[in-house]
Amino acid sequence: MPVTLFRVDQDVWDADEQVRIDLTRIYADAPEERIKLPPGAYVTRQLEQGFFWAARFNDRLLGAVAVSSGDGRWRMFDLCVRKTTRRRGVGSRLLALISAAANRDGVALSVAASQLTLADQMLLKRLGYQLTRSGDDFQLDLPTGESGK
Repeated sequence: MPVTLFRVDQDVWDADEQVRIDLTRIYADAPEERIKLPPGAYVTRQLEQGFFWAARFNDRLLGAVAVSSGDGRWRMFDLCVRKTTRRRGVGSRLLALISAAANRDGVALSVAASQLTLADQMLLKRLGYQLTRSGDDFQLDLPTGESGK
């Protein structure tokens, strides 16, 4: 499945009705214990604090992760994939594309460990994320100085 990386910020959200529909559907499919707000309210709140990286296929969003940025780091929250496309590698592909973008932009990646299920932790470990010494975050150490810059 040729999934591409797509950034959703407030301007994209405001301008593109299909993005609003797709992102709302993605978070409507999230487990209730993970997302405590109605999907539209959740997305709106997250956009006030950052942006989303989304997995795009045929002009539709299939999965997304909320991101806040600062101090040279993208902190990711609430990865979710549409129920209809789960177990097809969309989440793994999205995280791999984000890793490539972070490497290109010279930012570190982290995910709060407290919000992760065991399956989420296993996925992150398989993708090279490691639990920090404090145990608070999973972090991906990206290659340095090899990007040709």
